[in-house]
Amino acid sequence: MAKQQFLPRQCPQVSLARPSPERMWMVAFCALAAVVQSSLTDSFASLVLALSALASSCAAELLVTRRECGFDALKDGSAAASALVLVLLLPNRIHPLYAVLGAVFAIVVVKHSFGGLGSNWANPAAAGWLFLRVSWPDAFDSALRGSPLSIISGGLAAGLSSPQGSPLGILKIAGSGGGWAASRFDGVISSALNGSVFSFLGAELPSGYVDLFVSGAPGIIADRGLACLLAGTIAVAAFQAVRVRVPAVYLLVYAVLVRIAGGIPFGGAAGSGDILFGVFSGGIIAAAFLLAGEPVTGAKSGAGIFAGAALAGFLSWFFRYQGFDPYGAFLAVLAVNAVSVFIRGVEFRCLYAGGRAPAGKGLFR
Repeated sequence: MAKQQFLPRQCPQVSLARPSPERMWMVAFCALAAVVQSSLTDSFASLVLALSALASSCAAELLVTRRECGFDALKDGSAAASALVLVLLLPNRIHPLYAVLGAVFAIVVVKHSFGGLGSNWANPAAAGWLFLRVSWPDAFDSALRGSPLSIISGGLAAGLSSPQGSPLGILKIAGSGGGWAASRFDGVISSALNGSVFSFLGAELPSGYVDLFVSGAPGIIADRGLACLLAGTIAVAAFQAVRVRVPAVYLLVYAVLVRIAGGIPFGGAAGSGDILFGVFSGGIIAAAFLLAGEPVTGAKSGAGIFAGAALAGFLSWFFRYQGFDPYGAFLAVLAVNAVSVFIRGVEFRCLYAGGRAPAGKGLFR
């Protein structure tokens, strides 16, 4: 009797055009670009964090794999990518020791305790961030003091609100006595845009939005280096180093929810949510492209990818606007990583355990 094998009804991961080493190095350089931008306005403190995390991540990788691979273990770029993406999630004012601890945790505990690259259940960078956030919350809060999102959170706690549901409106009021104001560069660019592009549209761009892309205020490095991070993620998406449908679905779901209900927590009505502020703050771009878009910790089928991305977008909105965590997007990605195991189980039963083929045909045709 001929042996039978399972045939999949759908090929997994059909949307990736780059091998893992290329993807990892592209992600690493994308993150490094944001670090460099951030370091230009904080006396290179961001760069020191990145170098500390990078050195400790590579050292941990070598110690764990020294017998099997030696220095070849660093060639796939996963250690560098994990370290640099982790740094994007950290406050630029935090002590470099925390970057070292987070990078070692990401590599040793999250990556290698589950079997190495491709076997980890959670994104190592996001898990390293959570480890630091839970273990040393005071260090995080202290490093983020004076950041725009912390000022907004303080304003909401003090009962401030905006009739337009604008978080920037609350920031301007709450930060007026706390040393925050839109930069001169923001004022010049906003005036130029209002006098040219927006005047034809009958609209006006309030001050403060340009600073989202070139912020010199304290905050996580992903927000401080947003302009370079955006350029890097465009390149990463164009070269198909991530599954583009993931950030697309993620951002669509998140933006729609922000528009519908994002203004309510700030004192506005339904439908008044500020999409620009919601998307370009709180590390949303890093979460969409560099965390949620990572194929190892996600689903494999088209339906599973869509479900995971939509769930991540929903949870990012929920944690930020209902849970009042400014960086809830990173928690959302970790939550989706946790349920991806169940999504993959459904995929196997519904997509890959279908028809049968004679022996010798192989598992994938």
